[in-house]
Amino acid sequence: MNEVGFFLKKLVSFFIEPYGMILLLFIFWYLFLKMKKKNLSTASLYLAFTFMFLFSYPPFSNFLISNLEDMQTKYDYKREAKYIHVLGSGHNTDATQPLSSQIRPTGLTRVIEGVIIHKHLKDSKLIFTGYARKTDTSNALMHAKIAMELGVNKENIIVGSEPKDTKEEALFSKDIVKNSSLILVTSASHMPRAISLFKNTGIDAISASTDFQKRDDISFFMLPSIDSFENSQIAIHEYYGILWNKLRS
Repeated sequence: MNEVGFFLKKLVSFFIEPYGMILLLFIFWYLFLKMKKKNLSTASLYLAFTFMFLFSYPPFSNFLISNLEDMQTKYDYKREAKYIHVLGSGHNTDATQPLSSQIRPTGLTRVIEGVIIHKHLKDSKLIFTGYARKTDTSNALMHAKIAMELGVNKENIIVGSEPKDTKEEALFSKDIVKNSSLILVTSASHMPRAISLFKNTGIDAISASTDFQKRDDISFFMLPSIDSFENSQIAIHEYYGILWNKLRS
């Protein structure tokens, strides 16, 4: 995917997800207010606060994320495969921080699960993918460094520093695994979309969901929270991604 296309994809997705959607509604409110369109400005403001409450309300947020996370299961450690693909996440390269802090918690969880599976499977290979973003080191290499610190031998690691999204990660793996099975490690909320993309490329992908965010202690009397809003943001991003993939298919 070229840089312009990738940027446009990210820009459009931002404005149809909770953060961007609410920001856009506030912008509409301000513009309609300046244009003296009272009804439209009031409606925009009302919708902005309604969505802000809804996406940060724990029962609603938990409903959104649970529906995604329940679609796939964690890995059955008795199943065997030669390759384990750990999908990329975010990172920084701040040398004042330890390596464990340079990886986002999501990525760290994925790497740990990948390493655990690798240690259960003799002669297995770990595949790490993910580009550098705005740093000088790819996410794939950062994850590989963590894996090696956790005891994985370098010869059992395959690094793909070019893929920018899940589809490109799937295509990278296809060239490696050919017709072999592959264990796919990613966040539980991302797994439904990821497993679909991998299978569409002809890969026999086995789900190994991790980084679960759903909770079983939610009550209707809980107050809105930032964590719930974050989960709604993740869930809506995935729902749009699943819809987009279906439309493209």
